[in-house]
Amino acid sequence: MNLRALRYFVAIADAGSLTAAATAISIAQPALTRQLRELEVDLGVQLLQRTPRGVLLTPAGVTLYESAQRMLAEATRVRQQLARPQDTSVTTVVLGASPTLARVLLPNLFESCHRSLAGVQVRAREAFTPALLDWLERGMVDMAIVTNPEAGRRLTLHPLLGEPFALVSHKSLHVGPAVSVSQLARIPLLMTSLHRSIVEKQLLPLGGQLNIQGEIDSVDSIRELVMQGHWATIMPVSVFKEPRAAETVVMSEVSGVQLNRLLVLATRTERQDNNALHVVREMIESEFARLARRGVFSFGSGTVPGDIRAGQELRGREAVMPG
Repeated sequence: MNLRALRYFVAIADAGSLTAAATAISIAQPALTRQLRELEVDLGVQLLQRTPRGVLLTPAGVTLYESAQRMLAEATRVRQQLARPQDTSVTTVVLGASPTLARVLLPNLFESCHRSLAGVQVRAREAFTPALLDWLERGMVDMAIVTNPEAGRRLTLHPLLGEPFALVSHKSLHVGPAVSVSQLARIPLLMTSLHRSIVEKQLLPLGGQLNIQGEIDSVDSIRELVMQGHWATIMPVSVFKEPRAAETVVMSEVSGVQLNRLLVLATRTERQDNNALHVVREMIESEFARLARRGVFSFGSGTVPGDIRAGQELRGREAVMPG
């Protein structure tokens, strides 16, 4: 399936007949018929039904017609964008961030970069850590804020801070400010696959078990389900640091174990001399420090707990993940 075949198919659907479409796009009707047949063979479905009055879209044809219009419009937009003169005076830095961080970090970071960085444009892409690391290695992002990255990739790591996990539940479930590791096994949880992996690894030495009722890789969906009152979750504390959540949920500390994540800014090693990346990195570190002072990454409302301070002490030290 190619763009030309899609254009021909859309032209036929719009014109209502092969003859009218051939005239409209200035192509011989046998050639147009052949292109349509090849498209149907390629997709394995019949797209058009011939009638004495012309052609009608089959159900499969309707589906393709809607998708083809979007794909052709996007192709036109990309072609126009590539045709514009490139502004070499502006350097673009693409930042990757996790769904748990994007909401609290990106708004003010973008405002600060827009006000302070002349000639540097910051863009963002959102994904979980495994995808972010893959995008970084493939050059799809220039830097990424990742969680507990494992060794094995040729990347340079700049630790930012440590953030505790909290057991978060609706107030109607009457969970106290602290729960034991053994109590976790009786609390129905919804978790993302990444957070589950981190927490289970930290509970393993204690023999702790999680009562996972559902694994959903959507932070927003889990947040809404927890706030509706039937479920609990274990997530970084910053995910629920908002007024609406504070009125609805309880964040409980799991006693006897330090459940936490380490947030790390990862860059490709060969790009360490890039000045734009260095400046954006400083802006990111400054924003993290501001949020930490506000208590976004702690159980309290303005203090920085010990495990966060330990993470902050790592700032400025660089670690290279071996290839």
